[in-house]
Amino acid sequence: MPGEVIAERYELEELVGTGGMSRVYRALDRLLERRVALKVLHSHYVDDDEYVERFRREARAVAQLSHPNIVTVIDRGEDGGRQYIVFEYVDGENLKQLLERTGPLPTRRAVELALEIADALAFAHEHGLVHRDVKPQNVLLNADGNAKVTDFGIARSLDVEHGVTQTGTVLGTSNYLSPEQASGKPTTPATDVYSLGVVLFELLTNEVPFPGENFVAVAMKHVNEQPPDLLERRPDVPLRLAAAVDRALAKSPADRFRSMDQFAWELRQCLAELDSPEEERTFIAPSPVLKESRPRRLRTKSSKRLPAYVLVVLIAAAAIVAGIMGLGGSKSTKTPPAKGRSGGTTAVTLHGVGDYAPSGSSDTHADTASSATDGDASTYWYTQTYATPQFGGLLPGLGLVLDAGKSVKLSTLKVQSTTPGFVAQVRAGDSSTGPFAPDSATKTVGSTTTFSLSGKTARYYVVWITRLPSGGSARINEVKAG
Repeated sequence: MPGEVIAERYELEELVGTGGMSRVYRALDRLLERRVALKVLHSHYVDDDEYVERFRREARAVAQLSHPNIVTVIDRGEDGGRQYIVFEYVDGENLKQLLERTGPLPTRRAVELALEIADALAFAHEHGLVHRDVKPQNVLLNADGNAKVTDFGIARSLDVEHGVTQTGTVLGTSNYLSPEQASGKPTTPATDVYSLGVVLFELLTNEVPFPGENFVAVAMKHVNEQPPDLLERRPDVPLRLAAAVDRALAKSPADRFRSMDQFAWELRQCLAELDSPEEERTFIAPSPVLKESRPRRLRTKSSKRLPAYVLVVLIAAAAIVAGIMGLGGSKSTKTPPAKGRSGGTTAVTLHGVGDYAPSGSSDTHADTASSATDGDASTYWYTQTYATPQFGGLLPGLGLVLDAGKSVKLSTLKVQSTTPGFVAQVRAGDSSTGPFAPDSATKTVGSTTTFSLSGKTARYYVVWITRLPSGGSARINEVKAG
């Protein structure tokens, strides 16, 4: 309680924050006569060896990190069975409080803060630590307005094979959770890259990419859904910065920045270009890791109109070309359109773009979806289990989402698999995230199975699996319309 003295030295003055593991107080260091922040492990964890070790490890880990953008550890100890850590006291608000007070930040300020956070995390990564809980609440602002990263309470060492937390345990805050954390997979520095991408998105829009009513719903959005278009939420953001956020938020760690240092370097380039005229800025094309179905608004280097005399010359040139072509005779030179498999005039090419699991799943493999439409039967999309023990319950099914590129009316869908025996149905819809309506009968899939479709007009199709084969793993090697 405030007024209590810890270790005969630290007088508690005010409770300034409470988290899942601990409370944080502003305290007076009677020995050195200065304000400090004192974190005390919750009393109900003091007999839990795992939590005590995690708490101690935070102190040891952060004590190694001497960086201007990381809160400094001063002391650690135990008093009457209570574990505590003493940090430098940062007399300022955190980023969440700043956003609640001001709303979206100016672009320059948002990039400056994100860059300071990136530098701090890159330093931690160099010293073998992944933060794993990067969020605005864990970034304090000092009197000069500089960012100070804190709360490495669930940080994980990169140089140990087995730590306090194991693969399969979901740790972190759902709004900032990386897809691999949501799936209970191992974390890497790319995990912090993703979370910082979420933070930067929020600094620019005052919204998180994936809001939701509960932890499970939000976690599954991180796994299965593409983030909203930053340029639609904040049109004045430069293209290069929007592309950097897109890359940081890629579902697959391999598609993000290779390191936090690389992310920081790109943020520095974005910051430097903010002072440049728009026509001199680096032109950024849409990210190749985005789904083809996601529209992007592109800007040209200059919005100036062509002079009138240039338009006259172009129109005249077009007329001359048309006249020359007309001299060739009246016979048609058009190539007859190719008849598509769906009965239209253009062949339909499907693209695997992700998973569909409306009830949520820890076993999604959205990053392998494109392998089911790459023309190579040796590669595949797959799912192993519908069980989600860390969230509870079983899934009614799980599906491979296919994008036709536009609304079409397919007549058949052919599925090839090297794991025959699973039960599936084809469903159709207008969004990659559902809902989907049945478009075929349910079948047991063999090595090659053709589904006859009822003829719904839709852009997205799902091979919806409701029962796995005896081996417990279903693979879809190739899917074709026709």
